[in-house]
Amino acid sequence: MEEGKKKSGGDQVMDGSDIMELVGNEEVFSNFVDHKFKELDRDRDGKLSVKELQPAVADIGVALGLPAQGTSSDTDHIYSEVLNEFTHGKQEKVSKTEFKEVLSDILLGMAAGLKRDPIVILRIDGEDLLEFIKIPSFEPEMISIFSEIDLPDGSLQDYIIKAFEKLTVDQGMPPASDSWVMSNIVEPALQSCGGVHEQPISQETFLVEFKKVAEGVAQHLKEQPVIVAHSENTFDGSGIKRLLSNKFELDKTLDVALKNVPKDQQGKISKEYLRVALDVVAPSAGLPPVGAVDQMDKVMTDVFNMLDADDGKTVKEDEFKKLLAEILGSIMLQLEGNSISVSANSVVHEPLASSSTLLQPFAS
Repeated sequence: MEEGKKKSGGDQVMDGSDIMELVGNEEVFSNFVDHKFKELDRDRDGKLSVKELQPAVADIGVALGLPAQGTSSDTDHIYSEVLNEFTHGKQEKVSKTEFKEVLSDILLGMAAGLKRDPIVILRIDGEDLLEFIKIPSFEPEMISIFSEIDLPDGSLQDYIIKAFEKLTVDQGMPPASDSWVMSNIVEPALQSCGGVHEQPISQETFLVEFKKVAEGVAQHLKEQPVIVAHSENTFDGSGIKRLLSNKFELDKTLDVALKNVPKDQQGKISKEYLRVALDVVAPSAGLPPVGAVDQMDKVMTDVFNMLDADDGKTVKEDEFKKLLAEILGSIMLQLEGNSISVSANSVVHEPLASSSTLLQPFAS
């Protein structure tokens, strides 16, 4: 996804600006749609079948940073939703006009997301890690990390691996939790401390040996730089405030949420579906999906307890909507008092330019 490039100290920032430029230019976007439609319309009947749409859906998934379709049940439903956007939930074929409208909506949604939470593409080549080893705060930081590691029978290698997992891109380290980074960058460098069999591991031994391994890791990164997509999200309640202040938008969003929950014969809804409904509303309110951010889940749990939203009783539709709006308002107040910031780092295992053929024309 070679999107919205801005250089900042050699880093590439994806902020949605190129997508906005493409969709905003009617002539360019129409040519782009013509080209893509022709490419997808294999039987040349002027419409796209569900089968013909699949490559476009897969590419949108890649552009959104999702794992490949079929590899994760957690994200596969998003692929289905993207396909439903095109087909409106029916198995009918899609015209070029419909294809253009839906693609425009999806791309504008992606651009808005990137504008709100830009993704920085970092090239990690070992230089920052070497710099970190040399600075005066290296020892105190590593002693602090050592004291947090609880491995009573752990070997020196176990301690060093755990320490690398606690380092971040700020110290010049790609995520050690990534299996490729572990087997190609960390493990080869660990061979330097193979002869140390001290038990329990002392702080001094750890510091000396960690430094040696870190130098080896930096050397491997120099030979095989790792590309990392880094994003930082701050949840401060502003998205909820925007939604709550627009009555038309709020009603529309709550109505969509209600369509996703079952009702009993009297048309009542059980409160146990409030979390499901909240998950549907989340993107419009600038909130992460339920279960994605631990600190946010804690805020939601506190709010649900405060409003007795988990008592399992059934309520009328209006009452359900009112309760959902109250939950949003309470979450907003909590976040305004204490905003939550989370950062995510994921290794990009393929060249950015070829990762999504759908978005290739974005390369400027």
